Amino acid sequence: MNRRLLLTVLTALACSAATYPLGALAQGRDPAKLRVALLPDENATTLIQNAQPLKAYLESTLKKEIELIVTTDYSSMIEAMRFGRIEVAYFGPFSYVLAKSRAPDIEPFAVGVEKGSATYNSVLIATASGPVKTLEDVRGKPFGFGDQASTSSHLAPRAHLLKKGLEGDKDYKVVHLGTHDAVARAVQAGQIPAGALSEPIYRSLVERKLIDPARVVQIDLTAPIPNYPITMQGNLAPALKQAIRGAFLNLRDKEVLKSFRVEGFAATDDRAYDVLRETASVLKLDLAKMK
Repeated sequence: MNRRLLLTVLTALACSAATYPLGALAQGRDPAKLRVALLPDENATTLIQNAQPLKAYLESTLKKEIELIVTTDYSSMIEAMRFGRIEVAYFGPFSYVLAKSRAPDIEPFAVGVEKGSATYNSVLIATASGPVKTLEDVRGKPFGFGDQASTSSHLAPRAHLLKKGLEGDKDYKVVHLGTHDAVARAVQAGQIPAGALSEPIYRSLVERKLIDPARVVQIDLTAPIPNYPITMQGNLAPALKQAIRGAFLNLRDKEVLKSFRVEGFAATDDRAYDVLRETASVLKLDLAKMK
C-alpha cells in the first residue's frame, strides 16, 4: 500500500470512529426516528391512512418518532431493508424470504395471528359471469397475479395451479397486476377472467364494499401459508430490539391490529418460512435472480 493510500484509509477510519464511536458500534444502533415500512399490497394512501393508529401506538410505546413508509413495490421495499433505509418492515412471507436472501442480518420476530392461527390462505377467484367456473377452465386464458414477490398473490396460487396440472405461461397466460386489490378489481370488472390474492385481503375488500361478492366467485383456496412476518434490522441496539419486539407481541389494541388484519402477534423465526423456500424450488424460481 503506498503512503498516500495509507493516509486516505487512516483518515477514513478516524472519521468513522468519530461519527460512530467503537462503544456505540458494539452496542448497536439506537436512532431517534424509526422508519417502519408497510407491505405495498394495496393503495399507498389507504395503507398510510389506515396505519395512523399504529404510528401513534409505536410513538407512545417506544418513545421515538415513527415514520411510516410504503414503497412503490415489493422489490424497492426489499432493497430499502437491504441498504438500511428502514428499521422495521412488515413483509409478505415470500418477500421476506427474498429480503433475507439479500440481507442476511434482518430478523423476523413476530407473525400475525388470526382466528388462533399463524397461517392464512390465498383465494382463487373468477368473474361471476365469465368463462372460468372451475380451475380447469383457467387453461388457455389469462390469470391475474399481484407482485412477482407476493406470496398469496403469486407464489402460492401459482404453485397450487401447477399441482393441478396448470403451468404458467404454458397452460395459461401469466398477468402481473402489482397489488392484491388490483387483481380483485380486474376480475370483478371482467378485464381478466380469473386471478388470485390473499383471502384476508379479499375479505377486507368485500367488507369495505370495494368488491361486490355477487360479481366475483371463489373457485379454490390454496393450502395454508405462514402469515406475514414483522422484521427488524439486526444491527439495532439490543434494548431497542427488545422494546420493538415487546411492542408488537404485547399489542392488544383492536384499532391498531385492524391495519394488519390480525387479532394479535406471536413470536416467530426464520425457520417458519422454509416452506416457502421449498415452494420456490418446486416452481424453479431462482431467488438470487428475482427482483
